[in-house]
Amino acid sequence: MDLIRLKNVEKKYKNGVTAIYDLNLAIEKGSFVFIIGGSGSGKSTLIKMLYREEKPTKGKIVVGGLDVGKIRNSKVYKLRRKLGIVFQDFRLLPKLTVFENVAFALEVIGAPKNEIRTKVLKALEDVGLKNKVHNYPDQLSGGEQQRVAIARAIVNDPKLLLCDEPTGNLDPDRSLEIMKVLEQINKSRGTTILMATHDRETVNKMKKQVITLKDGHLVKFKQKGTYTDEAI
Repeated sequence: MDLIRLKNVEKKYKNGVTAIYDLNLAIEKGSFVFIIGGSGSGKSTLIKMLYREEKPTKGKIVVGGLDVGKIRNSKVYKLRRKLGIVFQDFRLLPKLTVFENVAFALEVIGAPKNEIRTKVLKALEDVGLKNKVHNYPDQLSGGEQQRVAIARAIVNDPKLLLCDEPTGNLDPDRSLEIMKVLEQINKSRGTTILMATHDRETVNKMKKQVITLKDGHLVKFKQKGTYTDEAI
């Protein structure tokens, strides 16, 4: 069953740049997919359209049964509750503890306190940080901060996790740790993971589905792909 479907999608910015054109794509529920491509290939634009930071100029994007392009601005939260997002720069709140950073995602939607505690501890256990609940972000390594960001993204058990260059600020060892965490989340929770990356080593090691974009166009979609020359 497809969780994401794109049909004849185009994204043209006001400055005249076409970032995505004629993109057709179907991603099955439970998949782990890398989106690769050189700078300007459209990776980040695709991710942004999936969580409705950007709207497609043409075509149709369906995520979890919702037609993303047709959602009113006041209803975007309905889409975002179905997914989690992990960025390159962690985006943690410095004055909150690890527990509070993760809990924040549930507090804003009015979840009850006992449910928040249970879900936060489960998410932190899933990313291997249950022993760091009282720490603050500046007491953590970069890899640990990214794991907190992942816990925050999965705490509401989303069907889809979007990751935009999540290992971009990390060294190879920390990057591998993050990938193992994401792989485990994909397997144990059944979360569909879509990850934009230029990390050749990680893509080659993981042997997951790989979408290759070039100049905003899909040039390759392989079930067990590697980082190919088209992506440079």
